[in-house]
Amino acid sequence: MVVKGRRGTSKNPPILSHEFIIQNHADIVACIAMLFVVGLIFQITSPVASMFIALNHNTTRNITTSPPFTYDEILYNVGWKDSCAVFFYTLISIVVHALVQEYALDKVTRKLHLSKIRHSKFNDSGQLLAFALVSTLWGINIIMRENYLTHISSLWEGYPHLEMTFILKFYMLTQISYWLHWIPEIYFLRMKRDEIPQKLTTSGLYIAVVAFAYLTNLARIGTVLLVLHFIPQVLLSLGKLCHFAEKEGAATWLFRAGNVVFILARFLSVIFAVLTFWFGLEPFASQALRTLGLGFVGGLQSYLLFQFCIFHVKRIRSVSATPAAVPKSPKKLKKAAKEISDLPEVDQNTKKQQALSKKVKQK
Repeated sequence: MVVKGRRGTSKNPPILSHEFIIQNHADIVACIAMLFVVGLIFQITSPVASMFIALNHNTTRNITTSPPFTYDEILYNVGWKDSCAVFFYTLISIVVHALVQEYALDKVTRKLHLSKIRHSKFNDSGQLLAFALVSTLWGINIIMRENYLTHISSLWEGYPHLEMTFILKFYMLTQISYWLHWIPEIYFLRMKRDEIPQKLTTSGLYIAVVAFAYLTNLARIGTVLLVLHFIPQVLLSLGKLCHFAEKEGAATWLFRAGNVVFILARFLSVIFAVLTFWFGLEPFASQALRTLGLGFVGGLQSYLLFQFCIFHVKRIRSVSATPAAVPKSPKKLKKAAKEISDLPEVDQNTKKQQALSKKVKQK
């Protein structure tokens, strides 16, 4: 399983004990999810099971195009049954988390022989990289399908956008489900107490942002902002993995590219937010919603940029505070060796001992 129990012991933990649940949490959650899938087979339980697995609150619209062709388009609204879908796909997120960990990350970490701290950071970066990459590609696909960039006014025209396509609604619900699954993962992964507040804060921010966009019918601009946010996350997470794998050349390049894209993403997010909330939604939405949305996005971008600056300032200070050892040139090394060789044997030994003790003190 993903999280190994006590190593070096052949005894199986008691059933339903903490150790048993942690070791087998992915199998247990998969069995719970399978109950809903099996429920689709039977006519009695099918309505309840489909409420958790399928997307609900759908409407059918008859579309007529020219030359005269008509077809039915299924669109979706926001409703209380979405909470059932979020619960089911939170279970799926836990299972997928375990699969990525066991079949991808664990195989790499076995070869790297990392310490416990670096091992934990490697796993976090790997999980974030997988999700950010999928979210970026999926979000770009939605943006291209819906023509949000070529027809940018579609981000605000016709608001409130009460109806969504299947892929857009599924994307938003998947985002909420993924960040919700980190709450039980705190227990399953045995996170340390000092790591829990940061993980809860990060997950809470993502859930709040996506839920706000979804519930206020702002899924279109929400998708664009999520894609802008995840693009630098892909580069930075990949850079961290290269750093832990001691591929410093690739890591340096990825960190530099990620830092530049991170700053550009913050400014582009603010530009899209101002265009949408302050100008685009003026004839369609209330002043309170526009102000709240713009303040929410602007405050979040400022917070991320502030944390980014603080991190790099601390890093520069730590690097400058560490004295770098200046290597001697080959000429100086040859000259020193010649001076030692010219001394008597007793003086040579004394000189070597002094040089060795000096190196030990420097270390």
